[in-house]
Amino acid sequence: MKLPTLSFQERDRRWNLSRELMKEKGLDCLIVPSGNTYYSPDYYDAWLTNDNATGIVVFPLKGEPCYIVWSPMHGTLRMVENRKRGIAPWLEDYRVYRRPIREGLVPILREKSLESANMGVVNLIQRGPGALGGIAYGDWAGVLEQLPRASFVDIEEQFAELKLVKSEEEIALARYSAKVGEKACEAMLNMIKPGVSESEIYATIMYTILAKAANSLHVIMQTGVENLSWGMPVWTYQAQVPRVIGKGDLVEAEIFPMYGGIEAQQQMAVATKPVAPLTKELADIARRSYKAAITVIRPGKTFGEVYDAMKKPLDEAGCWHITPLLHTLSPNLFASGIGMGIDQVPELKKYGFKEVPTRPAAREFVLKKGVMLELEPNACRGNQKVNIGGTVIVTEDGVEELNKLATKMHVIG
Repeated sequence: MKLPTLSFQERDRRWNLSRELMKEKGLDCLIVPSGNTYYSPDYYDAWLTNDNATGIVVFPLKGEPCYIVWSPMHGTLRMVENRKRGIAPWLEDYRVYRRPIREGLVPILREKSLESANMGVVNLIQRGPGALGGIAYGDWAGVLEQLPRASFVDIEEQFAELKLVKSEEEIALARYSAKVGEKACEAMLNMIKPGVSESEIYATIMYTILAKAANSLHVIMQTGVENLSWGMPVWTYQAQVPRVIGKGDLVEAEIFPMYGGIEAQQQMAVATKPVAPLTKELADIARRSYKAAITVIRPGKTFGEVYDAMKKPLDEAGCWHITPLLHTLSPNLFASGIGMGIDQVPELKKYGFKEVPTRPAAREFVLKKGVMLELEPNACRGNQKVNIGGTVIVTEDGVEELNKLATKMHVIG
């Protein structure tokens, strides 16, 4: 099996970008923990290390970086086993501390004469989906107490933007991830019929991804025509029987294949006959929203302009959207509003659910060649929705669509 990989030239590109940011912000060091989140493609330590040891990178402006990890097993895998396979690590200095921040960070900063330095810190604040901040308060308070002369600033958003514009090597990984996602969509489509359970569909998607040497931490999947919810099937975390697909049903899944730290996404929607008229209508509106984005996307356009174009077909049809219409990928830094129009649903209104609008920073973000976007138009009316979409990359003069199957609803039976 021949698959794309990352070179030391890619490592140097990432390290140089990081140091250019540090010089611009007057920083002597970056402290980059992986983050306490299920959303592993956004692990910032992995971007600097080509590794995912859920550790902390101490990245000085001058000198070699250090990777603080919590188990010797990380070192034996990277330094011993990988070398047997001809894979050289991106950095040599792995340090093991059972509690990397509480026990390891301060001694290493002192060792590198950084106890009075200006340092940028990533993952102090909740930003991405599922991200709770990567540093516990008690641990961080201890660092501040032990280094009273040091200066620490939140640098996550600026650091994350470095990841948004993909290199040619990263684009190769993105294309492979999307290709795996396409295979998972095909397997899902072939699996669905009345009488099949949600768990069988879920297992088919996951098997297809893993068999292609990619990874996925989970799949979002919901079934039923009148189902506005989104997230993993409830039986994956509660004790209950998986739902069985019936006639006139709707199966929707958000698939997350990831290869080499670059994730693609597919929003697959499959209806079984007979299809409800409103389901057909919502699928058509979502498809128009997707095509509107493809028409607009090119370098120089803003994220907000793409969102406005995608929202227009929904507005014209009297629809709303519960999940984002689009967001950036690897990392999911900028996302459009969620629950936009949720106050139109009487049974939800009593719970006080409110719209979460697009952040100004997202609206103003200017698209550049190499930026990855996930287009995921969802059209909702009342208590029904249809969600479709796939991954795209901004090109020199337009957009490259990496997925096909998930960009429209499919009907079977």
